[in-house]
Amino acid sequence: MLEHIEKPAFSAELEARLQLVADSFHRLTGRTLVEPSRDETLTDALWNAPRAILAHGTEADPVFFYGNRLTLQLFELDFVTFTELPSRFSAEPLAREARAKLLKRVTQHGYIDDYSGVRISSSGQRFLIERVTVWNLLDATGNHHGQAATFTDWTSMP
Repeated sequence: MLEHIEKPAFSAELEARLQLVADSFHRLTGRTLVEPSRDETLTDALWNAPRAILAHGTEADPVFFYGNRLTLQLFELDFVTFTELPSRFSAEPLAREARAKLLKRVTQHGYIDDYSGVRISSSGQRFLIERVTVWNLLDATGNHHGQAATFTDWTSMP
């Protein structure tokens, strides 16, 4: 596992997308995703959060555009490699159909907070994620910009 991963320089576009991640979470769930400290920006709070936070766009084969430090540690990838990864590759091949059904459910309902499933790191390490919240990324006018997920519970698997 990658122990220490430096926060990369984020573009203004990515910072705007991360604001959308946080705003959509609050709008749909009524909860706050992260609480930046007085000396911390939203992007720093997301990056350093004690929970995995990841998001993908709306491409035909959606690609991750963000994973925070904890996410990158779990998936054993650096930021650039993770943000080139189609999100379907975060699940094992047999679990991809279940993942597709989950994403359809999120699209229909706005968010869910009861997902669990097996994911796989770049080295082949399998891990179970539980009590995952997955939500749509919607701007103030309701335009869809992708989906995001967060979780604090995971267990390494043999």
